Amino acid sequence: MARKWQWIRTTRAPRPAPLDETENRAIIAACEAFIRDVLKPRFLPEIRPIEWNYVIDIRGAWMARRYRFMQRYRSGMEHNRGEEFDAPFARIDRVGRDRFDIYWMRHTGKWWRFYSVSTQLYSGVTLVEALRILETDSVLHPV
Repeated sequence: MARKWQWIRTTRAPRPAPLDETENRAIIAACEAFIRDVLKPRFLPEIRPIEWNYVIDIRGAWMARRYRFMQRYRSGMEHNRGEEFDAPFARIDRVGRDRFDIYWMRHTGKWWRFYSVSTQLYSGVTLVEALRILETDSVLHPV
């Protein structure tokens, strides 16, 4: 017997309220301070050029309700010496006023929502909590 398909109505989660300029600047300032005070001293104390790709900077970028944390690489290989590229390793998505979901970049190049070891979903955390989780959990650290 053939299976009959039926359309059903689904509801999507409502989009968060638009980001005002004050909150936007506060998020960017907190993330830039986190990069400057935590990530760079811990994961990039010095730049060491090698013959392969090497890290020259850790930075962030805000785009479409998302703040991505990235490593900036420079190539030391003979055929493309000096070329640079970004490799994101973590991001926070704004889902509401001072509420964020945390994602990490898998080796496959896909973003995955972050779960803790106890399989707790980090969803809807505050900015302070998100930055603390980024600091303490090694899955979210740069390579």
